[in-house]
Amino acid sequence: MNIKEILKNSEIPQENIKYDEPMKKHTSFKIGGPAEYFIQVQKIEEIQEILKIVKENNISLKIIGNGSNLLVKDEGIKGIVLKIDIKKIEIQGNNVIVGSGVKLGELAQKLLKEELAGFEFAGGIPGTIGGAIRMNAGAHGSEMKDIVKTVTYMDRDGKIHKIKNEEAKFEYRNSRFSKEDNIILETELELEKGNKEEIQAKMTEYANFRKEKQPIEYPSAGSTFKRGTDFITAKLIDECGLKGYQIGGAQISEKHAGFIINKENATAEDVIKLIEYTKEQVYNKFGKKIELEVEII
Repeated sequence: MNIKEILKNSEIPQENIKYDEPMKKHTSFKIGGPAEYFIQVQKIEEIQEILKIVKENNISLKIIGNGSNLLVKDEGIKGIVLKIDIKKIEIQGNNVIVGSGVKLGELAQKLLKEELAGFEFAGGIPGTIGGAIRMNAGAHGSEMKDIVKTVTYMDRDGKIHKIKNEEAKFEYRNSRFSKEDNIILETELELEKGNKEEIQAKMTEYANFRKEKQPIEYPSAGSTFKRGTDFITAKLIDECGLKGYQIGGAQISEKHAGFIINKENATAEDVIKLIEYTKEQVYNKFGKKIELEVEII
């Protein structure tokens, strides 16, 4: 039996399975070739079933959330792309249990209504909880590691584990999950009771900052490069005179040098060439190696 037939006979709702699905529909960059099999899952049992299919048929598996930190190559992705869409939100006092498929903006609005503070920094990040934990997303001086109490994940054998904050090995834009093949299912966040007006004021301030400083009017994968240990990458790119520099449809934003944007129907190849050119220019001028924050698949 081929994979298509196996998937048709599976417990996964057929409307959640797509074949040769353009990944540009599922990434904030709006770039990317087709996924051979694109599957959205809402239940733990569905993930376990996919893991079984993958193991028995020796097929590759890529896990994604909201696709907001991804650049998918033009040739697309062989095998299964699994979009985790677990949408649970459970509030227990000042603690909140959140499914990995919940979007950060949606959660921020829910917590505002509940008058829970500490999550405001994440409200404008265009990803899901799972992706935010995986890369320890942060903004405005805060990051996920400050509010995560526990993380529940599934290993590739379908077994479920729960770990505490320190076991997640959070670092700057990194965690154990960015190095391992485990699948984040949910997290427990530890927040504090706040004042609705103050929470709203902070969220508005951060949203205005983002609008003013970041090129949110164009498709991108957010900040393209990580900050250096002793330098601000965007500043070095700017000092190389690269703001507005374009290869094909990909451009270094004129608003913020740390962002590569999809200006005019860019291909992944355009973006990759621009990344390499930028790295080269920064190294030649400052002797600094800059690292990607965006994941290329």
